[in-house]
Amino acid sequence: MPYIDESPTMSPQLSARGQDSGDGVSPTPTDGLSTGGERDAGKGLEMRKLVLSGFLASEEIYINQLEALLLPMKPLKATATTSQPVLTLQQIETIFYKIQDIYEIHKEFYDSLSPKVQQWDSNISMGHLFQKLASRLGVYKAFVDNYKIALETAEKCSQSNYQFQKISEELKVKGPKDSKESHTSVTMEALLYKPIDRVTRSTLVLHDLLKHTPADHPDYPLLQDALRISQNFLSSINEDIDPRRTAVTTPKGETRQLVKDGFLVELSEGSRKLRHVFLFTDVLLCAKLKKTAVGKHQQYDCKWYVPLADLVFPSPEESEHCPQVHVIPDHELEDMKMKISAIKSEVQKEKANKGQSRAIERLKKKMFENEFWLLLNSPAIPFRIHNRNGKSYLFLLSSDYERSEWREAIQKLQKKDLQAFVLSSVELQVLTGSCFKLRTVHNIPVTSNKDDDESPGLYGFLHVIVHSAKGFKQSANLYCTLEVDSFGYFVSKAKTRVFRDTTEPQWNEEFEIELEGSQSLRILCYEKCYDKTKLNKDNNEIVDKIMGKGQIQLDPQAVQTKNWHMDVIEMNGIKVEFSMKFTSRDMSLKRTPSKKQTGVFGVKISVVTKRERSKVPYIVRQCIEEVEKRGIEEVGIYRISGVATDIQALKAVFDANNKDILVMLSDMDINAIAGTLKLYFRELPEPLLTDRLYPAFMEGIALSDPAAKENCMMHLLRSLPDPNLITFLFLLEHLKRVAEKEPINKMSLHNLATVFGPTLLRPSEGESKGHLTLASDIWSHDVMAQVQVLLYYLQHPPISFTELKRNTLYFSTDV
Repeated sequence: MPYIDESPTMSPQLSARGQDSGDGVSPTPTDGLSTGGERDAGKGLEMRKLVLSGFLASEEIYINQLEALLLPMKPLKATATTSQPVLTLQQIETIFYKIQDIYEIHKEFYDSLSPKVQQWDSNISMGHLFQKLASRLGVYKAFVDNYKIALETAEKCSQSNYQFQKISEELKVKGPKDSKESHTSVTMEALLYKPIDRVTRSTLVLHDLLKHTPADHPDYPLLQDALRISQNFLSSINEDIDPRRTAVTTPKGETRQLVKDGFLVELSEGSRKLRHVFLFTDVLLCAKLKKTAVGKHQQYDCKWYVPLADLVFPSPEESEHCPQVHVIPDHELEDMKMKISAIKSEVQKEKANKGQSRAIERLKKKMFENEFWLLLNSPAIPFRIHNRNGKSYLFLLSSDYERSEWREAIQKLQKKDLQAFVLSSVELQVLTGSCFKLRTVHNIPVTSNKDDDESPGLYGFLHVIVHSAKGFKQSANLYCTLEVDSFGYFVSKAKTRVFRDTTEPQWNEEFEIELEGSQSLRILCYEKCYDKTKLNKDNNEIVDKIMGKGQIQLDPQAVQTKNWHMDVIEMNGIKVEFSMKFTSRDMSLKRTPSKKQTGVFGVKISVVTKRERSKVPYIVRQCIEEVEKRGIEEVGIYRISGVATDIQALKAVFDANNKDILVMLSDMDINAIAGTLKLYFRELPEPLLTDRLYPAFMEGIALSDPAAKENCMMHLLRSLPDPNLITFLFLLEHLKRVAEKEPINKMSLHNLATVFGPTLLRPSEGESKGHLTLASDIWSHDVMAQVQVLLYYLQHPPISFTELKRNTLYFSTDV
């Protein structure tokens, strides 16, 4: 299991949930899909090894954390008997209660398990080790009973003793053996939470181990016993844990529980502000973090609150016009993503070269600033909240999923008998003060806030087929959208067609989604609304009704296989069936020449034009003509994914030179035609701008003198083979015409360069091997340059083939 650093100030509520818990989260596809047999048993044992290896790695981290916690205990005890003690012996006993015992139990467990995993044998037994670990959970019971007092004692000692405050704010935790990071700094409060978190983790690992251990394996009954002990222990603990750490008391003596919190962008006084929003059982509170001096405890400042009894969601047609939202152009957001990726690569290189920590910190600070800008400026989906006594508040979210989560959580609480109230200034101060302790989301969701041992996510292409859905009570017009996370927020990437008037839609549509460090896939199911009166005044869009939503983690080990992986996502009683497979970016860089030279895909452009006796391949001319005829005003043309099955159908008819091509083109969805054109260029055995000239294009675009750059870039065009050059110029003029419609289609020259740059320039497999390092590194450096090359030509005044060939004023040398 990968190690995840959980928050220290969460309630120590322990969970024994199995794989079927969680709303709308897909269960791990195991039982229903496998057919048994030796292959499955072998795969299960292989997965068993992976589970154990992951657990062993996180166990090492946990032991290092316990060691870090124990490190100051001895010197503190030594000073306790002197004339100037930092803490009394009683305080030391209370804060570090049972830590030494827990450390010894886990060190013994780790030392016994490690050699068994290192010298792996599928028949080896280690269930007795887990059984022994589970039998010693009594120590954890004692720790949990003391946990709250330990925290309070540590906090009081910090406030009264500066020396202890310094110790408890920066405890050094050793990095894992194979980690480049030697130490990380963690607070004592965060480390005291680790044992509480660990019991849940161990229980979840036992679930996974049992799932991948054959029933006839000697470990099976031992693991079952260990799981039973752990689950019984968790149940007993949960009854005893003091619930007050997740709640505050209202003036009437009732418990006000925190239900949900998170960072949202509020549009306030015409500008975007990042807020931390807290949803309690009876009130929604919007706060911002106060700027505090170094060493001081951080505090929240309340911007506004609305009692849930007074909170209403205005219907789209009722909501007043919102103030003008300044929308950042897509190309600026794309630029920023590339800058962030470039900084990430620099950080990785500095770490690999054991660079100065000051240089790394400077880069990380710059990365945080850029990511924060992206987080603030990306969201565009309005979420309005209204206080029935007057004021409205407007948030901008990046995802419909998020909007519906907040709305549903509030509406669920509003079903209870709620009373309106007004908080006095003291009550508001107490409530705001509690937010810091109660919050469950601690860090702004940017990648620079993540620990180095967290998964960097997936880079490449996720192929998803949305098959069908069941569970609708009545017929409706239904469609699905797909979202993936990217740079800390979710982006909508694909949309199925609307299946009319049905309770069992059968879409069977395939999409190719580009991933940029993504870790999750979301599927949202909507009922299409055709009622023009239901216009949202915030963004002039008809509001479709969300029927259900679900999310699954993109586990690199599960996804990175060549085979399709089928799954079902459950959402509010609706089941959506889908399949997916992943192609890493380095695999997607490969250009595979076609084995058949009769078609057009994967065949050299010179061969195709010679065979057709044309200057520009027929497929390019026809796709461009169709896009200009009926797709030039389509929002997101060339950026929105076409249905993969439609694209494959078009590919087949072009390859077969079928006489029905024109009829098929006129009937086909325009995004599929745009996708076919992109696929043609992507599958050329070498890029349109050729492998030979690729290094020169990279050097030419980096020139800073405008005259030298112009000379070089035009000379490179002249050096292209005629079919490549004529086709490139033909495409260039088309893309310029598309960009002229930017106010309608939202596709600027920069957007188009981002889509087509890598497609036209990306080197073929043999050429690109030398360039491959990190997946994100490829994305940042090579792709940025490829986009800039195309953008240069798109922004250039019209280039004529004849003029270019005739023009010999520029000096010419062989490239």
